[in-house]
Amino acid sequence: MSGRKETVLDLAKFVDRGVSVKLSGGRQVTGTLKGYDQLLNLVLDEATENLRDSDDPLKTTDQMRQLGLIVCRGTAVMLVAPTDGTEEIANPFLANETPAAT
Repeated sequence: MSGRKETVLDLAKFVDRGVSVKLSGGRQVTGTLKGYDQLLNLVLDEATENLRDSDDPLKTTDQMRQLGLIVCRGTAVMLVAPTDGTEEIANPFLANETPAAT
C-alpha cells in the first residue's frame, strides 16, 4: 500500500459535466463542474439556482435564477450529484398506506 491517502469523493470524473450541488442553508445549484480542490471548493459554470418557496423555505420551486460562473465554498457543500442519468421519481412513502391489521 502506498502512503498516499485516497479521497472518498473522486470529482475528477465529473469535471466538464453537469452536477447538482446542495449547500448548507438549503440552497441548491446546478451547473457544469469546471474545477475543485481538496477542501471541496467547487467552480461551477453556467450555474442556476433553484429558488425556494416563500411559504416554506425548506422546499425548492421550479423557478430558476441564472448565476453564471460561481465558486461554492467547500464548507457549505453538503451533496454533489451528477445531473446525467438521474431522474425524479414519485415518493413511494407517500403512497396510500393501509393500516396494519392487529
